[in-house]
Amino acid sequence: MWMYLGLLAALFLGLHNLCKKHAVQGNEVFPVLLGTISSGFLLLIPFYMASHFFKEEMVNIDFYITDIPWKTHGFILIKSAIMAASWVLAYQALKHLPITIVTPIRSAGPFFTFIGAITIYQEKPNLYQWIGFFLIILSVMLYSKIGKKEGINFKRNKWIFAIIGATFLGASSGLYDKFLIQTIHLNPQTLQFWFCWYTVLILLVILSSTWFPYAEKRKAFKWRWSIPLVGILLQIADYFYFKALQDPDALIMLLSAIKRSQIIIAVVLGGIIFKEQNKRKKLVPLAGIMAGVFLILYS
Repeated sequence: MWMYLGLLAALFLGLHNLCKKHAVQGNEVFPVLLGTISSGFLLLIPFYMASHFFKEEMVNIDFYITDIPWKTHGFILIKSAIMAASWVLAYQALKHLPITIVTPIRSAGPFFTFIGAITIYQEKPNLYQWIGFFLIILSVMLYSKIGKKEGINFKRNKWIFAIIGATFLGASSGLYDKFLIQTIHLNPQTLQFWFCWYTVLILLVILSSTWFPYAEKRKAFKWRWSIPLVGILLQIADYFYFKALQDPDALIMLLSAIKRSQIIIAVVLGGIIFKEQNKRKKLVPLAGIMAGVFLILYS
């Protein structure tokens, strides 16, 4: 079941990426990011309030947000700092690069997760899962060659380095998630609520020096319907992802790879909506990624 929960997370992540591309196009990145995280936080506030006044009902529907000690708050704050840095880099890159290039590079995240899963958690996939995993990685590498045909030099473009840094930090956060869910025993909604709260605080600190003091930047910001939708879709995706991680049999390296099947939405729908280049050629490595996911699921 954890594998299929991972696929549900991938579905909503794919839709989230499309809305994110729309939100950042020609827009100020930091306020967009604050708007998306704040929207997700507002979505979770009713569950937090209900957990205080209707505890039994929230426990019954598995949406109860538990009280946690200060030490656990510290652990969640670390995750918020990691993801805030990752998102800042990713949003900047997404603003300057095609979504059909950004999303595949982000799909290399399982490679970093693989290293951590083997060394930290001693995970041991079977043969078909190994084949599926590396098929996904090789397919992502093929995307870099296609990207060069769009005038993007992967060695000199600073936004490529930004998205690679964001991918590494995101993979680190994924490994940390397994610790928070399986070792600290946080339930998904509790982790989501406090993670959003601390991330909003971090972003407010960043914006207080990079955006709020500058009138020109404030005027350049454009509110779009896609901004709150990004935050809502992300919270739905994260809920399924954390539910999958609650399964003690869940392998984080495989779950990370399964989540990358979101790429089918980014490449197919994203290529059509944003009229990006080389859509047909990008279907070849896309097929490789989907074959890799298939091997992992049905091994």
